Amino acid sequence: MQNPRTRRALTAFLAAAACLALTVVAFASDGEAPVSNMYATFWALVPPIVAIVLALITKEAYSSLFIGILVGALFQCNFAPVATLDTIVNDGLVSAIEGNAGIFLFLVLLGIIVALVNASGGSAAFGRWAEKNIKTRVGAMLATFVLGVLIFIDDYFNCLTVGSVMRPVTDGHKISRPKLAYLIDATAAPVCMIAPVSSWAAAVSGVAADLDTGVSGIELFIRAIPYNFYSLLTFVFIVGLAVMKFDYGPMKLHEMNAKLKGDLGALENSETDEGSSKGKVIDLIIPVVILFVLCTVGMIYVGGFFGVDAWGGTDCAGDFIGAFGNTDAFIGLPWGGLLSLILIVIYLVARRVLTFKAAMACVPKGFIAMVPPITILTLAVSLKSMTSALGADVFVEGVMKGASNFLYAMLPAVIFLVACVLAFASGTSWGTFGILIPIVVSVFDPNSALLTVGISACLAGAVCGDHCSPISDTTIMASAGAQCDHVTHVSTQLPYAVTVAAVSFVCFIIAGFVQNAILCLALGAVLTIGALLVLRSMSGKEAA
Repeated sequence: MQNPRTRRALTAFLAAAACLALTVVAFASDGEAPVSNMYATFWALVPPIVAIVLALITKEAYSSLFIGILVGALFQCNFAPVATLDTIVNDGLVSAIEGNAGIFLFLVLLGIIVALVNASGGSAAFGRWAEKNIKTRVGAMLATFVLGVLIFIDDYFNCLTVGSVMRPVTDGHKISRPKLAYLIDATAAPVCMIAPVSSWAAAVSGVAADLDTGVSGIELFIRAIPYNFYSLLTFVFIVGLAVMKFDYGPMKLHEMNAKLKGDLGALENSETDEGSSKGKVIDLIIPVVILFVLCTVGMIYVGGFFGVDAWGGTDCAGDFIGAFGNTDAFIGLPWGGLLSLILIVIYLVARRVLTFKAAMACVPKGFIAMVPPITILTLAVSLKSMTSALGADVFVEGVMKGASNFLYAMLPAVIFLVACVLAFASGTSWGTFGILIPIVVSVFDPNSALLTVGISACLAGAVCGDHCSPISDTTIMASAGAQCDHVTHVSTQLPYAVTVAAVSFVCFIIAGFVQNAILCLALGAVLTIGALLVLRSMSGKEAA
C-alpha cells in the first residue's frame, strides 16, 4: 500500500501530465474554436451569476468579475486551457478596451474637469452656498433628485456630473455616499429611458426602426413612456423615501453611521481638498453649463445635425431629434468633453483662480481618479462578451417564445421579469432591449394596444435589471460619481430597486388587462407609497 506522500506525488504528477496534454492539444489545434457544449443553455447565464454572487459575498469587485470572466471563457472553450486564456485576453479584455475606448476617454476627460473644478474651489464654494440655502437632509436629497432628472441627455454624463456637483451638498448634511450613489443611479438610466431626447431614446429608436410596428422608432418610444412603470415609480419612491425620513435594509446602517458618527462611507482616496480660496459658485456652474452644452452639441454633430454625420450621411441635417437618433455617444461625448476641457481651462486660468501649471497638475489627478471605474467597466464589458458568446440571447429568446403560450394578457408581466433577469445577468439594458424588442414585436399584433405595453415592459425591465446589476456600466458610473465603494452601492440599493420592481410587476399584470396608463400609474403610486408606509412601520422612523 502506498504511503500518503507517494499518493500525493502521484496525484500531482497525473494532474501535471493532464494539464500538459491539454496544452499540447490546444496548441496543436488548427485554431478553429469548437462550438461550446453550453451554448444557448442556462449555463450561458452562470458566469455573470457567479460574478454577482461572489461580489455580494466578498464585497470585492475586481476578483469577482475576473472569476466570472474565467468561468465564461472555460464554458466557451469547453475547458481547453490555452484557448480559454486566449479568449480572456483577446475576446474579453482587449476587445472591451477597444470597443469602449471612446467612453474611457470621456471618463478621463470628466475626471480631469472634476479635478479642475475642485482645485478652483468651485465645488467647495457651492457646498458652502448649498449648506446655507439647503437647510435639511430632505432638501439635499430632493435637490440631488431634481438635478438628476434635469440632466437627461446621457446616463454616464448624468452620473458623473450629479455626483461631482452634489457631493459637497450631501456631505454637508451627513448623507452617506451609498445613499448619494443610489440617488444618482435611480435618476440616471430611469430618466434617460423616459426622455425622448436622449442617447437611450436613440438606441431604442434604432432597434425598433426596421420592425413591423406601423410607426417610427421614436414614436413607439414616446408611446411606451406612460407605461414605463419602473422608471416613473422610481421617482415616486425617491420622493416618498426622502419625505418620510427613513431607510431600510443595508442602507439604514450606512445612514445611521453618517448621521451619528460622521462616517460617510467615502472611498479612502476621495478628493477632500477645498482648492483655491478664490473660487466662487460660478466656477462650478460655468464648467457644468459648458460641459452640458458642448456634450449636447457633440452628440448632434456626430449625428449629422450640422450637415454630415460621422459616417458621411446627410439625412439628419437640421433634424435635432433625428440627429440624436443617429448619433454615437461613444464619439459625441468625447468630442464634447475635449472641447469642454479646453474652454474650462481657459476660463479658470483667465479668472485667475488657477494658474496654468496648477490646471495641468489636474490632468494626472483626474486620470487617477477614473482608474477604478475604468478597470471595473473593462472587466464588466469582458464578462458581457463571455455571456454573449455563450448564446444567452438565444436562450432568452427560447424562454420568451415559450412564455407566449401563457395567458396572453399576462405577457407584459412575463416580459418585464425576463428583461429584469437578462439585464441583471448581462449588466446591459441596451443589449437587453436590443434582444427582446424584436421578439416582443413578433409576439403581439402591430395593431394591438398590448404591443405598446409589451415594449414598455421590455424597456422597464431592462432599466430595472441594469439598475440592480453590479456589472452594469451605469451602476459603476454611479459609484464613481458618488466616490463610493462599488459593492457597497450595489448591496444598499438592491432592496430599494426590488421594492419598486415588485410594484411595477403588479402594474404590468393590471396593464395587460385594462391598458390604461393613467389608471395603472395612479395605482402604482398608491402601492409604492403604501409599501413605504409598511416598511417604515417595520423598520422604525429615523429622525432626519
